[in-house]
Amino acid sequence: MKDHNKNLVFRTIFECEPISRVEIARKTRLTRTTVSQIVAELMQEGLVEERGVVSVGVGKPRTMLGINEEARSFIGVDLSNEVYRGALFDLRGRIRCLVEWPLREPQGEGALAHVFELIDALLATAPSPVLGIGVGTPGLVDIGRGIVHQAVNRGWVDLPLKDLLSRRYGLPVYVANDSHMTALAEYRFGAGAGARNLVVLKIGEGIGSGVVIEGRLLDGDSHAAGEIGHLVVETEGEPCTCGNRGCLETVASIRALIRQARQQAQMNPSSLLATLYRERGTLGLPEVQEALEQGDIATRELVERAGRYLGIAIAAMVSVLDVERVVLGGEGAALGLPLVESAAAEARRRILPRIAERLQIQLSQLGKEAVILGASAMIMAQVLHLG
Repeated sequence: MKDHNKNLVFRTIFECEPISRVEIARKTRLTRTTVSQIVAELMQEGLVEERGVVSVGVGKPRTMLGINEEARSFIGVDLSNEVYRGALFDLRGRIRCLVEWPLREPQGEGALAHVFELIDALLATAPSPVLGIGVGTPGLVDIGRGIVHQAVNRGWVDLPLKDLLSRRYGLPVYVANDSHMTALAEYRFGAGAGARNLVVLKIGEGIGSGVVIEGRLLDGDSHAAGEIGHLVVETEGEPCTCGNRGCLETVASIRALIRQARQQAQMNPSSLLATLYRERGTLGLPEVQEALEQGDIATRELVERAGRYLGIAIAAMVSVLDVERVVLGGEGAALGLPLVESAAAEARRRILPRIAERLQIQLSQLGKEAVILGASAMIMAQVLHLG
């Protein structure tokens, strides 16, 4: 009960600062004596500080309280790309230090060693005690036990990442799939803020999704909730790395889109895509984005086609989960309105009209920091009990 009350008081100050002890007592329905004792304890720990005195009508002036956001730090790590990213956060979840760690060895023990190196570097710069570590990793992840059951591009099988990091650093550690972390980031800091339920698609070299239901991540029996990248959307389509044909990743991922753009450039040497290819010697997402922004019709058709396939997958998810808000994130968010409008139109065409009229599909604005922001959101929820 004491811990519950302490968490309640801290959360109330966090959400309502500046706030007086009297107001805390009224909001929490705790006695003024209990509130004063807890506030004194939080101040002694350096978590709460006084913010001056205000007069409120007749009576004794009230001392206002707020969170000392510099009193503690926590760490968020993103292992989803060929450059690891990590950040130190303050108690408000704001990034105070950002580190990028290129991988010399992207597989196996070498890839794991780079995780240690990145966290060591972040801890060395921490200005205050660290409360915990959140990790977003590719692969199938048992969130409860922090085991990476399979991460193909890291060569990890049944890796007990949570235990390895907990033993090394003596800190609470929380591990989730990178798409799940992205969903948490959108739910707390991004386009999903204020939603009760949320689906987030992370569109990159592959495609994954995270689902938040009533504030909690959906994990699944096999820890694979949201693995829509391998949902078959084109029965006789291209072979996929999973062994099936026509998976969503083969038609709507960034890898698929770039492959299609290069084919388009070869078939039409006078196109803008072909011109950019000749000028730069490469054709990747920046070139596709530039051609799209310059109004190239062929490029827009490629992006809209990818959007329609995303819409098929979105329709399936929202029909089953009855979720009203969907966010498109990852690198794919850079493709902007042509992608989201195409996806929305296709999804609405395939679902019940009542669901369709309430469906909102938006683009993420969080950028590259989405996964580490999600890791920070998990620490805030698990350690600080902030929903």
